[in-house]
Order: sequence, then C-alpha cells, then structure tokens
Amino acid sequence: MVNKQPEHNISSGGHWFVIGAALLWGTTGTAQAFAPAGFDPKVIGALRLLIGGIALLFLVIKRKEFGGFRSWIQLPVLLAAVFTASYQLCFFAAVAKTGVAIGTIVGIGSAPIAGGVLGLIFLGERPGRRWLLATILAIIGCTLLSFSGGDVAIDPVGILLALGAGLSYAAYTLMIKKLLDKHAPNAIMAAVVCIGAVLLSPALINIDLDWLLQPRSIAVVLHLGLATMALSYWLFVRGLQSVQVATAVTLSLAEPMTAATLGILILGEQLNAQAFFGISLIFAGLIVLMLKGRRKTYASTT
Repeated sequence: MVNKQPEHNISSGGHWFVIGAALLWGTTGTAQAFAPAGFDPKVIGALRLLIGGIALLFLVIKRKEFGGFRSWIQLPVLLAAVFTASYQLCFFAAVAKTGVAIGTIVGIGSAPIAGGVLGLIFLGERPGRRWLLATILAIIGCTLLSFSGGDVAIDPVGILLALGAGLSYAAYTLMIKKLLDKHAPNAIMAAVVCIGAVLLSPALINIDLDWLLQPRSIAVVLHLGLATMALSYWLFVRGLQSVQVATAVTLSLAEPMTAATLGILILGEQLNAQAFFGISLIFAGLIVLMLKGRRKTYASTT
C-alpha cells in the first residue's frame, strides 16, 4: 500500500501536467506577435529548441541525471529528435503554404488520430470510447475555431505538410513514452531537444539576424525557449509517465484554445459565436478526459 500511493498521485496529476504544457505552447503565437518586423519564423523555431535544450541540459547536469553517454546512443533518441525538428519545419511551412486556419486544423487535428493509432500499434494502448468522444469534440472545436476568421486557402502541398506535422508530433510523443522506461524524464528531454536544435541549426546560417538584437526580440526568444520549450516539455514528459500517448496528444488540443483566448484578451481579437462554440467544445473534450482520470484514481483507492 505504501508503494502504490505515489502512483495514484502521479496518475491523477498526469493530465494536469500535459494540460499545463499545452497552455504554455498556446502562448507561442501571442509571443511572436510582440516580435519586431522582419523576424524569421525558421530562426525563431531553431533558437527555441536551442535555448530550451540548453536550459534542460543545465538542469540535468546539476541533478546528475544524464548517466553514461553510451546509453543515449540508440535509435529512439535520434528518432524523437528528428520528429521534434520535423514538427517545427512541417508546421510552420504548412501555415505559410495553406494559411493558419487549414494548417492548424489539419496539423493539430490529425495528431490525436495519429497518436491513437501509433499508441495502439507500438505500445498496445487502447484509448477507449471516452478518448474517442473527447477527441471528436476537440477536433470539431478546433475546426470551428480555425475557420471562425473566414480565411481559407487549400494547397495540396500545405495539406501534406500539415499532416506531416501532426504525424511528427504523435511520433515524438510515442518515442518519448518508450524512453521513459530507461531514462530520467529531464535527461530524455534534454537529449531530444538538444539534438533537435543541432538538426535545425543550418537555419541560422547566412540569415540576417539584426532583428534579433532588439530587446523585444530577445524577450520573445527567451520566453519561447524557456517557457514554451524547457518548462513545457518538463511538464509534458512528467504527464507522459502516467498518461497514454493518445490521451496526451488529445489533451494537447488545449493549445489552440489557449492561443485563441490570449488573442482575445491580449491582442484584442474579436470572438464571434462560432469561435466561442469551438473553444467550448475543446474545453468539453478536455473535461471528458479529466473525468476519466479522476474516476480511475477514485476506483483505485476504494
């Protein structure tokens, strides 16, 4: 009985860790809105990984959690880093090709489906009907939210890139979940994010970085690296310790809900009835999954 209690605590809090990470990811768009004109999204994506990776690496070194170097020379670590980097490239390229609305809904909306399939195939996870209901609610909510502005552009290449982003997100979540069996959470994220930063480092070559010297640019990049990368992944990997891959990816749909809410409160964007309904559906989907976690925890303690 003594050994089981911490598991109950982790299980009940795992959903909150993932949602906390998604809330931080939702601040990305608002933060970029404060960057000065002329910033390069590819550079911001690369610097985000670099700063976040360095912060996580310092934490791991301080806590002496990294372990032997040879233990990290394995395929899942490299694949997780590759998928982390490819998500950055695919998502930003998809948005540039087909617009924010289509890029967001196809990219983020396809991730829970991919996560459910990958979790079932490689980990034997069976999300269940409650996950399916929550995912349907959240995807419909994302669709309404994305189309509430009325700007729609269909580009076949952009659609493929968005699907690639959704698959990449689900795939690196799966890889991280597998690595949790052998390594400390902080060490996993430090290794994955640092390698991902190295893979994206060519984006910093022969690029005009004058805009980066402004105080606002520095503040934006530090926020993206420390809050939306280092801290968010610190939370996310802890949630994955007790949450299935499919559930974690669905809970991450709190990201567009947060982005829309911040756009209204901070950037002065208008909220129409369709957008409000979309946010409500996403929130309802999250509540469905949270109730699942609470019921399981209650059942295990009675």
